[in-house]
Amino acid sequence: MKAIVQRVTEARVDIAGDTVGRIGPGVLVLVCAMQGDAEPNAKALAERVAKLRIFRDDNGRMNRSLLETGGGALVVSQFTLAADTSRGNRPGFSAAAPPDEGERLYEHFVSALRATGIHVETGRFGADMAVHLVNDGPVTVPMER
Repeated sequence: MKAIVQRVTEARVDIAGDTVGRIGPGVLVLVCAMQGDAEPNAKALAERVAKLRIFRDDNGRMNRSLLETGGGALVVSQFTLAADTSRGNRPGFSAAAPPDEGERLYEHFVSALRATGIHVETGRFGADMAVHLVNDGPVTVPMER
């Protein structure tokens, strides 16, 4: 699985003008299931996100995790993370898991992240979403598992 983790002061996702997920300080996680991924990949990535030390400690260093700060996570499915642009200007997405499998693994990722004790809000898999965020830092970290 692939993810982009962005430290945020706030984030929300809207669908057709309605807010379906919103958090204050924490992380926005864009996540994509890839061909060949399975539940262990989703669980391991969720645990890594929860423990990722990208929040400031008392000395201003990125030394605290989401678990330590008590922040929230807004998780949004993002199949375009599987984009392959090696053959030209139009990206191909054949490396992404098929939609049914992608949705199942997305939901497994969300459940695994919630199981760590983090408050998790979500978008809606496959929907046309407007994602709003205030990137803190900015801090943006790509991750794979």
